[in-house]
This record gives sequence, C-alpha cells and structure tokens, in this order.
Amino acid sequence: MSALRPGAGLEASRVSFARGSRLVVDGVDITVPRGAVGALLGPNGAGKSTLLHLVAGVEAADVAALTLDGDDLVSLRRRERARRIALVEQDVQAPTGLRADHVVGLGRIPHQSAWGGDTSRDREIVARSMLAAGAAEFAERRYDELSGGERQRVNLARALAQEPELLLLDEPTNHLDIRAQLATLGLLRRLADDGLSVLAALHDLSLAASYADHVVVLANGVVAAAGPPAMVLTPELIRAVWGVEAHVLRHPSTGRPLIAFAERAEAEAAGAATGTASASASSVIAGAHGAEGFAP
Repeated sequence: MSALRPGAGLEASRVSFARGSRLVVDGVDITVPRGAVGALLGPNGAGKSTLLHLVAGVEAADVAALTLDGDDLVSLRRRERARRIALVEQDVQAPTGLRADHVVGLGRIPHQSAWGGDTSRDREIVARSMLAAGAAEFAERRYDELSGGERQRVNLARALAQEPELLLLDEPTNHLDIRAQLATLGLLRRLADDGLSVLAALHDLSLAASYADHVVVLANGVVAAAGPPAMVLTPELIRAVWGVEAHVLRHPSTGRPLIAFAERAEAEAAGAATGTASASASSVIAGAHGAEGFAP
C-alpha cells in the first residue's frame, strides 16, 4: 500500500440519482473517515450498488457533493480518480484467457504511463496484493477457469494493486466460504487500521456488526438509519427495513452484536405458542398452590 495522505476521508452529501422516472438514490449523506470501515446495508434494490458506483465515478450523480480528503471527486479526471479510489464489484468480466495475476496487474494501469508497461515495482505490488487477498496460489491459472470465490479474491487483489486511498466493495463476501469471508473482512479491518477508508455493501448484518465502525442502512434509496452497529441494528429497525423479526444478542468473544432472524409468521406463531404455554403453566401452578402461584 502506498503512503496515505492525512485527511478526512470520504464525505458525500445530497447524493441523488435517477434512472428514468425512478429515483434510485435520494439525497444520501455518508461519511467514511480515514482508518474506518463503513458498511452499507439494506434489502435488495435499496440503492447500495448504485451509491458505490456514484462514489467511484462509474455513473454520474444527478446531484452530489463528493470529496475525498477535501478534494472534489466530481472534478477529478478519471485517471486520477482511479488512482485514489478502487471498486470491487460483485461480478467482473475479464478478457478471456487472462491469467489471474494479469487480471490483478490491470489495477496498476492508472499508475502507468501510456507506453511504459509493467515495471519491477508493478510486479512486486501485484504479488503482494495477491498474497494479501489470499489469491497467490492461483496466480498462474486462467481467470475464467476460477471458481466464484477465487475470482472474488482476485478482484480484491486487483483493487489492492491500485493502491487506493478509498476502497469500495460491493458484496465482497459473495461466493466465499466462511473462512474466506472472515479472512476478507479481517483484511479490510487491517487495511483501515493502516489508514485506508473502506466502504463495503454487505447483506450479512452480523458480519457488518462484527467488523464495521459505522453502518448506513438504505431503504428505497434513502438513509433509514446510520451510526455505530450496536445503536443502529435494533430489532425494531430490522423489522421495519427487512420485514423480519430479529433477536440481537452479544457475541461471547467480541461483545459485538450477533443477530438471529425469523420470518414474521414464524416469530408471531412462536410468540403465541410461548404465551399459551406460559398461561397453561401458570394455570397448573395456581391450581396446585392457590391463586398466588406459591405454596403457603
């Protein structure tokens, strides 16, 4: 990772974007300080991927104030923006036949001159990025022959090879097994601890609560809630946004929120059964010990 400049990180305000008559992102404000992991949460279609695209410059916002370390992102040239921001998308199509390490090498393009080609430093950064992302073992295999999880790690390595100041990730744990999910999020945590700004769209609320400093919950393109995971991810918020019942527990090792889910109908039926069982038990106790339920 290149030396990171001191600064405030990402600041985005009034971000709006429409496709046709549909407002996909509506006046969103979000901040990701240096050294922090931010998590974008929300159901499918909430606007998470679109918001990442707007910050990365893949799509242009209709209205937005976007700064990175105080610099206006909207006015940056595409090449300069690519030097400072890397986006790991859910699904990346690479040219057929490219080896995995060559795909990662594409991340060096923003730093290269038009005719310069790869340097020894570029190759060193590619190797280091693949090692960090857990992709070194399949560096010489064809990208199009890799599994979904292996491709995901190569895509992360490619983003790391850009040596960004802001790392954006759209479902970085998609296709990964549990061990790889924890390794990936642990890497993001360490990168942030080294000064990088990280913003990831995630579906797993417990993983977000375990690794993120700050979560932003989107619903229908607007911010439904934002703040520390323990304050934001409440049963009431989860019910309102995702339409499911949740029990928010405390992780026995980390103390962070651990969330268990149930469908609304299941939870309501379980609650009714529990209430009936409790009433029956109370009736039996009262019959045996009198109205107070205790032996005299």
